[in-house]
Order: sequence, then C-alpha cells, then structure tokens
Amino acid sequence: MKMELDSELATALRSSGLLAEPQAPPEGSSLAEHARNQAKAVVSPLGNFYKERLASDPQGVVVDKRIAIDDASIVVRVLRPSVKDTTYPVLVWFHGGGFLLGDLDMDDYHLRTLSIELQLAIVNVEYRLAPEHQFPVQFNDCYAAVKWVADNAAELDVSLVKGFVVGGDSVGANVAAAVALQARDDTFFKGRKLTGQYLREPAVIHPHAYPERYRSELRSFDESMDVPLLNSQRFLDSLTNLGAPPTDLRISPLLASEHAGLPPAFIQVMHYDPLRDDGILYEKVLREAGVTTRLIRNPGTLHGFYYTFPAIAVAQKVDRDAREGLKWLLSLPTAV
Repeated sequence: MKMELDSELATALRSSGLLAEPQAPPEGSSLAEHARNQAKAVVSPLGNFYKERLASDPQGVVVDKRIAIDDASIVVRVLRPSVKDTTYPVLVWFHGGGFLLGDLDMDDYHLRTLSIELQLAIVNVEYRLAPEHQFPVQFNDCYAAVKWVADNAAELDVSLVKGFVVGGDSVGANVAAAVALQARDDTFFKGRKLTGQYLREPAVIHPHAYPERYRSELRSFDESMDVPLLNSQRFLDSLTNLGAPPTDLRISPLLASEHAGLPPAFIQVMHYDPLRDDGILYEKVLREAGVTTRLIRNPGTLHGFYYTFPAIAVAQKVDRDAREGLKWLLSLPTAV
C-alpha cells in the first residue's frame, strides 16, 4: 500500500532504524522476553520527553499500591496533584503492548503531566501479560482494578461524581471498551457508574469475528499488512498469543447486542493502522445507539508512533487532542 505519511514522521522513521527487519531472539531468550526488551527502547522516548517537561514543575503524589485478585495480585500506580483537602475526578488507565508487553513505566511520565494539568487522579494498571497469563486474566485484572478504585475512592481523594473514566491505548483501549460494556450491566456500579471512556487507537473486534454487515467498513486490517510499527500480522499474532475466543465480548465489544447506555466516548484513530476502522466504526455504532461521542482522525500517522517520536508536530497534536478530549469527557453531566 502506498502511504502518504506526515512528512516529519516519514523523516523521523527513516532515520530511526525501525524499518529494518526485526532480529531473532538471542539464544536462551524467549520471544516474549526479546519483544519486551526491544519495546522498551522503542517506547522510552515518550517517557524521556515528558519527564523533561516535569523537571521544573511539582510532580504531584505518586504511590504504588498492590491489589489482591483471587490467588494473585497486581500493582497499580496512583497519581494525583499534590493539593490537599480536595477531591479529584479519576481516570483508570490500561497500557497497550499487544497483551505481550508494557508496564507501569510505559505511560508514566505522560500520565503525570495529564494529572497535574487536568487536576485529575490517575490509576495506572499493571495487568498480567500473555503468554504467561492467558485470556481473560488481563480483562479480569483491569476490571478488578476499576472496582478497587470505586471501593477506595475516599482513600484515593477521588470523587466519582466529578468523573469516573476508563481509558487506554491500543489493546488497553480494547480493555477499556470491554470494561465499560460489562460495568454498564453490573449492579456493583449502581450509584457509581462510569462517566466516560477514552479510547486511543482501540481494537474492538477480533479480525476473525468480523460481522458480515460491517465487513465493508472494516478495511484497514486487510490494508495494513506491510505498514511499519504495527502491521496486521503482528496484531493477529498478539491475539493468538493471548488465546482469546474471537467472539468473546471481553475481546470484541463491538459484537454486543446493545450499546445503548454506555458512557460517553472520546476516540482517537491513526490512519495507517490495522485498527483504524475499529475506532471509526465503534464511534458510529455508539453514536447510533445514543451514546455521546467525539472522534478525531489523524491523517498520515502510524499506530503508536508518538511513543518513539513524541516531539514531532503531529505527535504533539495527538497529545493536545487527548488533553482536550479528556477535558470534554470530564465536562459532561454525570449520572452516577
């Protein structure tokens, strides 16, 4: 496919070495370990960029908490402004990484800047990864974390009435959409409903579960076999690695029989991305079901490009749009 990338992104990509063929894992290293080590170098520029922005500003309160889940536990990182004697709306964040990689540090400094600028508490969830932990462990971890936030709002200086938003990037956005769907019908959330969902380049349907009525609108997966950063085969491999049944609503929330009653959604999509049409179609389905939505498309972009090239103009636009989108979600009337 001929791509017309943003010119600054194209230049950065050519000089980055990311277009080279991926190397095989060194002897004694598993594919998962190798992918995780490589990914840290690819995504670390985002953290370095926003860490510098925080250098001269107060960084707020940062506390790691351990949450028990059945016979295991996970860690969440709680971020909030340092002003005392007040309460904050909350964003529960799920990182991307194909369910194979990613951790609390992946979005940490970026989230800290959001917390301070938007006067927002953020709970960053380190869910367990595949292949060591198979589906639906990742969903269950994230769902348990959202419930933990609801149960511990007072301790966290959080007001759910001011805002109770779930969000994530890529497969993290997949989890956020699936969490919002299940929470809608869960009596646990009666009186403390989610008030928004922030879905950045979301996956909302397994490629092996496309409904016939939507096939003509889901073209980007087939068009993205050769795109850089994330192509269709890499994404499909990540789902195979996860072991998720394609029609399970916890991996394919698009397949729900009803989307009415879901919280408002702010969605960002990248253009040369196998997941582009997931986000575009999901916004349409939500809007037609009466859900308040806002969609932003980013021409000339690639999946997750802003992790490696956070300083270029189009990455800064994605960031500005995210901040404005979160402000918009938090400005809407809530009905908890």
